[in-house]
Amino acid sequence: MVSVRTLSVLTVAAFSLAACGTSDGGSSAGVTPQFVEPSATTAASSPASAAPPAAAGKVSVAPAPKKTPSKKPPVAAQSVKYVFPVKASNVDFHPTHSKYPATDIFADCGESVVATTSGVVLEISLKDAYVEGRPDGPLNGGLSVSILGDDGVRYYGSHLSKVQSGIKAGVRVKAGQQLGKVGHTGNANGVCHLHYGISPPCAKVGDWKVRRGVVWPATFLTSWRKGGSKSPVATVKAWKAAHNCQA
Repeated sequence: MVSVRTLSVLTVAAFSLAACGTSDGGSSAGVTPQFVEPSATTAASSPASAAPPAAAGKVSVAPAPKKTPSKKPPVAAQSVKYVFPVKASNVDFHPTHSKYPATDIFADCGESVVATTSGVVLEISLKDAYVEGRPDGPLNGGLSVSILGDDGVRYYGSHLSKVQSGIKAGVRVKAGQQLGKVGHTGNANGVCHLHYGISPPCAKVGDWKVRRGVVWPATFLTSWRKGGSKSPVATVKAWKAAHNCQA
């Protein structure tokens, strides 16, 4: 059997090839434009703006200037914190997956699986009832946890060896909070890894075909691993609009 470290080396090599040609194109040396506010004296001296002469015995009153509503600065969008879902020094993932969009994150059994972002637990499985040879179904994942992030996206992790005590449906979790430990329960072929899927919540529970993953997570995982905050919200919304939750 290929070791986890060997898989990591192969994956890293693949990423290195894919990363070619991403250097920045540089900036131009153009002159920065300067904007000047029109002065009040210039407007007053313009013939078009000159007031007509006052009639005898009447006082000429200049029209009151129109008040323009002050523009308030835009409210900053609420920042969402994202965390790489496996907390381990020796961990890697593959950018593709068999049959449908998802990712297998390879790490030693027992390493910590954590919440991708803050949210509420939707579903958990505490029993490995998978039977080898049976058709794909909701038991494939073995022990698993799915959460609905505050960003409206569902995050699913399976093949766990353990679900953390206190993690149950309806419980609120924070980004980086431990949900369980890496294992090889369910249809994991005996290899320690976390099956990781991203999807819209749709039915929230029971819709295992959507829950297991409908968009490719690799680009987001790459960002989160480097401490970035690339969001899957737009990608997930686009999938839902195109497929109406039919996986």
